[in-house]
Amino acid sequence: MNRYSWRTGVLEAVMVAVGLLFLVPLYVLVNISLKAPQGPTEPLVPVGQPTLVNYADAWNQAGLGPAMVNSATVTVVSVLLIVVFAALAAYPLARVTSRWSSWLFYAFLVGLLLPFQLALIPLYTTMRDLGLLGSVWALVIYYVGLQMPFSIFLYTSFLRAVPHDYEEAASIDGAGPLRSFWSVVFPLLRPVTGTVVILNVLQVWNDFLTPLLYLSGSAQQTLPVALFTFVSQYVSQWNLVFAGLVISIAPILLVYFLMQKTIIKGFASGLKG
Repeated sequence: MNRYSWRTGVLEAVMVAVGLLFLVPLYVLVNISLKAPQGPTEPLVPVGQPTLVNYADAWNQAGLGPAMVNSATVTVVSVLLIVVFAALAAYPLARVTSRWSSWLFYAFLVGLLLPFQLALIPLYTTMRDLGLLGSVWALVIYYVGLQMPFSIFLYTSFLRAVPHDYEEAASIDGAGPLRSFWSVVFPLLRPVTGTVVILNVLQVWNDFLTPLLYLSGSAQQTLPVALFTFVSQYVSQWNLVFAGLVISIAPILLVYFLMQKTIIKGFASGLKG
């Protein structure tokens, strides 16, 4: 029996149209990045004579090399600390059944409701007093604290769906709670760890306000702040901006494509948990 009907054809056509619609921003991004400085500015008009000079100019003029190193350092260190601390914090919250663990879990969730803008001035003052302004470590401390509530929520939701049998078997073999967690439980958290990693990488890598605030006036800049040098009140070099954007999103797209299956599996497991 042929189940392919006209409704299926219409649905497929709509899905293709929606997919093409989502590709329009990517097309505009790449199209403008390939235009000559004196070329037409219409974003949807295909470039007649594409040039790669914009990429070299953006890389050299904005100092994207050192900025990419700073962004990578902040992202890797921040996400690594977030994964370690959030997983360790979520383990007792998910396994201990006393009243304090429930209240503490909800206390972490309050951090999801409070806007981070409330703490911008106090945190800036604290970083200044600690002598961390102009240092990438100020960003690491900020991101770890900011992303902990959401990461703990994901880990706790996933851990509650993991059976206790594995830990009981490890305890019979003489493993303590910490050894059981790192050797038995944490490897089981690979799906949700992939989700935590990619979501936090996107947040840290693309953030503009915090590096602008904490690294202002110093030689150390991250990619979003470095690209901002091409935009001013009177002149905006959009071809260089878009070329720099293509360079900056390339590492993130690579990480996402490599971890795509893990991310989807982690979301599905978190929803079931």
